[in-house]
Amino acid sequence: MRRPLFFLLPLLFVQCSHPQVETVVLKGSDTELNLVLQLAEAYMEAEPGVSISITGGGSGVGIAALLNGKTDIANSSREINAYETAMAYERGVQIEPFIFAADALAIIVHPSVGLDSLSLHDLGKIYAGEIRDWSQLGGKPGPVSLYGRQSNSGTFTYFRERVLKRDFSPDLKQMNGTSQILEAVKADPGSIGYVGLGYLTDNNGALREGIRVIRLARTNGEMAVSPLDQNMVYAGLYPLTRPLYQYTNGVPEGKTKTFLEFENSPAGKKIILENGYLSAREAGLAGNLEK
Repeated sequence: MRRPLFFLLPLLFVQCSHPQVETVVLKGSDTELNLVLQLAEAYMEAEPGVSISITGGGSGVGIAALLNGKTDIANSSREINAYETAMAYERGVQIEPFIFAADALAIIVHPSVGLDSLSLHDLGKIYAGEIRDWSQLGGKPGPVSLYGRQSNSGTFTYFRERVLKRDFSPDLKQMNGTSQILEAVKADPGSIGYVGLGYLTDNNGALREGIRVIRLARTNGEMAVSPLDQNMVYAGLYPLTRPLYQYTNGVPEGKTKTFLEFENSPAGKKIILENGYLSAREAGLAGNLEK
């Protein structure tokens, strides 16, 4: 029998009614949230003696919870940073990283913007506030409206380090989650935002209405590539492809270990692909679970 799912925002809690249940707690990345929920549902269908609690809030929240002993697995769309590594050392936490999937960070705009491609250089200038009107890039005249994540998000950090290499514009509207960015861009003419690849399509795999996905070029004059072109992404030609991490304290054991193994199994990889993400192996990113 399929066990009931309880959804508590911002907490997503997946619970089974087995009398002897081992609980696995995951906290962190909103980019990974929907994907990990789907993986947890499938895993619990095969493992009746486990309950999985999944909370979002951002990569920084998940890593902090791991350092404080409040989670079994920290979901993170970025690498652990030097400060967090030092804190782990001080607290006797042995960080073990696992790459279970990959994500292409997609740039979306309101269709009225009138552009379908950008270079990373120009994208950085947009988010730094140096380009303030779409006409500066050949688009329809009108002010640029910036949407992004809050600073505790791994996606915020990744985008700043990979694209801007400096601070965001003070005009950036910081949203609590990726879904909020998507809805804001759909409602705001002149808007631009960044979202994980898995958020671009609906439950039927169709591209969501009301947005335009921008093709990206590494430099001005190079070929621009869409994140929706899986062959180009797997070939390493899309410039914003990143690994998705899960961190544990020490080598995982028990149901934590078997859940990570499930994510790396053929059934887990099938779910990853069906949800619009990329297999870490096919994207050329090695997870250390097999090691």
